Amino acid sequence: MPFLLLLGAILAETVATLSLKASNGFSRPGPSALSVAGYAIAFFLLSLTLRTVPVGIAYAIWSGVGIVLVSLFGRLLFGQTLDAPALAGIGLILAGVLVIQLLSRGGGAH
Repeated sequence: MPFLLLLGAILAETVATLSLKASNGFSRPGPSALSVAGYAIAFFLLSLTLRTVPVGIAYAIWSGVGIVLVSLFGRLLFGQTLDAPALAGIGLILAGVLVIQLLSRGGGAH
């Protein structure tokens, strides 16, 4: 259950970050409201996750998966491109998240 909450937090934060870009500096009301609501939901779900998942593990997964998702959707929605070193770095971040999840004893809920 805690990792479903974390997944919800990551997805809400991803929507919020993409909406922040679309808000054009909070000059567009719809994306601005979606951004604020998304961050509120994300932090609420993250706070619930932290009841059972160590903060370092939760934050590593949160930020790593968030970077990957925002980069992917930034490409799809805004046409933003990443060069080879950026893609390699994102690959390393994803590999780190997988190591935490699959190999670390700290990766599981307590």
